[in-house]
Amino acid sequence: MRKMRSVILILVVFLLALAGCGQKSQEDILGSLEEKWEKLDSYKAEATMTLETGDEPRIYQVEVWHKKPSYYRVKLQNADQEQSQIILRNDEGVFVLTPALNKSFRFQSEWPDNQSQVYLYESLINDILNDKERTFKVKEKEKDYTFTTKTNYQNKNLHEQEITLSGKTLAPEKVAIKDKDLNVLVTVEFKNVTFDHPFKEEDFDMQRNMTGAKLEIPTMAETDQQMEVMYPMYVPDGLVLSEEKELSVDGEEKVILSYTGDKSFTLIQQQARAAVETSTPVSMMYGEPVDLGFTIGVMNNQSISWMHKGMEFYLTSNNMDEDELAAVARSVQGMTVK
Repeated sequence: MRKMRSVILILVVFLLALAGCGQKSQEDILGSLEEKWEKLDSYKAEATMTLETGDEPRIYQVEVWHKKPSYYRVKLQNADQEQSQIILRNDEGVFVLTPALNKSFRFQSEWPDNQSQVYLYESLINDILNDKERTFKVKEKEKDYTFTTKTNYQNKNLHEQEITLSGKTLAPEKVAIKDKDLNVLVTVEFKNVTFDHPFKEEDFDMQRNMTGAKLEIPTMAETDQQMEVMYPMYVPDGLVLSEEKELSVDGEEKVILSYTGDKSFTLIQQQARAAVETSTPVSMMYGEPVDLGFTIGVMNNQSISWMHKGMEFYLTSNNMDEDELAAVARSVQGMTVK
């Protein structure tokens, strides 16, 4: 009888141990994810972001620094490393730095609290936790966790996302964002994610970041190259390009594209000029930073302005909403040499 009891006891202990080694439930992972973020003081991550929204994929390198509660540094750089942009948040406000043009803009903004950002770990966690209709699966070979959730991005064409987390550390590994037809429009692949990185307050200083970035990418020189006129690849139904004209204002060549119809708009573009090297002017911008995917623009009332590939753009409309304006701005990729 004693032997029988011993055998039963051993069997019970074995079954309990085996159950403890079983696959974690979705609730277990959600609890661990929430606890991890609560205990996390900072993180540093690198990622490759691929945009599938044009004729050809566009690839950007992204570097993210975050120190709680509200210090951020996000660096976006194209694959050719010709142009970079830094969005910075510290106690003085939110800054967008364009080192190649020696230009800095400051915003009174709540970025990134007012919208999800695909390259921010906390945004991905919030999207997972807040979507009660999320789906979940475990990749058995890699032991990774994949959540499919709704999105909360400025680009309303981004409808659904798959977020893959490491099964060991819960670090982000990959995000694939799809449109309503489930075509992948944006892919972000993370690497070198470091939790509780020992950042200092001065790491998020505007002047320090601007100086360091200009050492990596020299300030753009003035050139006499021909202007490449950029056209939007997305235009609301019923609109036509009714006028294209060139103007010279104070020695600067501008191209003005006018689209007419029910939701008419005007797109102005010109070659960007670098600010004087002896100073780093900080211009106060009234409006909100807007993520255009390939760059950070400024949304103000019924207009968006941005800089990209040595060009400055200004898009305005009296009868389009912010989502439509942003959709047109994101599509300005087609070109022809004038």
